[in-house]
Amino acid sequence: MEVDGLIAPRLLVEARERAGLSQAELARRAGVSRSVLSVYESGRRRPSSEALVRILAAAGFQLGLRPAVRVLDDARAGRILEQVLELAEALPGRRRGPLRYPPLVRRSP
Repeated sequence: MEVDGLIAPRLLVEARERAGLSQAELARRAGVSRSVLSVYESGRRRPSSEALVRILAAAGFQLGLRPAVRVLDDARAGRILEQVLELAEALPGRRRGPLRYPPLVRRSP
């Protein structure tokens, strides 16, 4: 599997610079030649996903995937909750009193 040709060079350069390493030192740590690392960083050649993971690890970083966190729109969530509660009140059945809205808790970004 190959990694997108635009992402890998940016990742490699940023990881190397953050680690404070020269191309030669990072290449030595990752077990690749400096010329190979250079062509990866320039985007002239795409590293395999395994090579990218190995080079990033040699710079002290870990490549991984994590789920994206959706930012909730409080106003939209409130409208949906209001609609759900209105539908629930319209259902036939025995209620113990009127449905009440829970307090709106704001999340800090």
